[in-house]
Amino acid sequence: MSRIGIALAGGGPLGGIYEVGACTALEEAIDGLTMTQADCFVGVSSGSFIAAALANGFSPEKLAHILLDDAATVFDPRLLLRPAFREYFNRLLSVPQLAGDSLLSWLRDPLHHGLFESFQQLSHAIPTGIFDNHGIDLMLRRLLTARGRTNDFRALRHRLFLVATELDSGESVAFGSAGHDDIPISTAVQASAALPGLFPPVEINGRHYVDGALIKTLHASVALRAGTELLFCINPLVPFDAELAARRNAPHPRHLNDGGLPVVLSQTFRAIIHSRMRVGMDRYRHQFPDADVLLFEPTQDDGEMFFTNVFSYRDRRRLCEHAYQRTRQDLYRRRHELMPVLHRHGLSLDIAALKDHRRSLLRRPRHKSRVAIAQTTRALDHTLDELQSWLARRGAAG
Repeated sequence: MSRIGIALAGGGPLGGIYEVGACTALEEAIDGLTMTQADCFVGVSSGSFIAAALANGFSPEKLAHILLDDAATVFDPRLLLRPAFREYFNRLLSVPQLAGDSLLSWLRDPLHHGLFESFQQLSHAIPTGIFDNHGIDLMLRRLLTARGRTNDFRALRHRLFLVATELDSGESVAFGSAGHDDIPISTAVQASAALPGLFPPVEINGRHYVDGALIKTLHASVALRAGTELLFCINPLVPFDAELAARRNAPHPRHLNDGGLPVVLSQTFRAIIHSRMRVGMDRYRHQFPDADVLLFEPTQDDGEMFFTNVFSYRDRRRLCEHAYQRTRQDLYRRRHELMPVLHRHGLSLDIAALKDHRRSLLRRPRHKSRVAIAQTTRALDHTLDELQSWLARRGAAG
């Protein structure tokens, strides 16, 4: 069996939910693939949350249960909308000093320093983020300190890399790599997902970190440099093609401008990161010719992904199911391309499963994963051995 890796890009809570649905479809349709048993995991931004969970043994189906069924107690997107009061307060405290310095600067040379120019340093009092992201750290600490889990990179059975950007240098840092594996996994996720403007930078060992997607979209090269031979990549964000959707009679606006600033910004952000990712994928083929990299992402006419309201419980459930079904369709459509690649690495595509249109992620009885079945079997064997030993002792006593 080849060394297998999983690389997950960002995309906010919505992107994480899509990745869970896609991971479930991949594990179900590819014989020999168990997502939690990959040799290497790489996560960026919201993808770091899913990568950390997979590396800790949370199956994709279990993650779907956590993100959707238990949303009120385990994961609530409103957790990301709490105002950053601590940041506001600290910046507010700096206003008197900044105002005094500005006034003094102007009074020293009012003829050469304009009033506006002198008071520009008041901009230092503007908060670096609107929302508080400490809840991410706290939520993950609860999940990863439970029995059988770990919040320590060094205690994991498999390699986990969570990528953030060091603010002062602009360099990417892969937490989990040598020299960067002594911090909690939960803190690394918080740093990797600290989107500038929305969340304040995260301070770690005297340095400040922001979203890992600032430099690259996937950072798949981190897994490839670690020796990964087959890398599954999931990118949940692609630019929306309104004209293509209209030609396919999709019920979505033909002109994104009608959606206002949030829609325009979303499309702009998606276009930038997707273009950059395509360049990266081409580069990987040249830099790592002996490795196979498989990318899974929504189609550009996928309005379900583009317009979903992540704060709607019903929409989140529908999106996870949508990602599951779309990935199944993608696997079947690309079957002739994928089958020889998978075969080279000891895997195979379950065509019968892909043809079974009755399959559903959310509307089906919960099935135990292969790993869970093996664990249950071992526990049952142990119980039967104990029972047999007890019966033998009773027989001898009789």
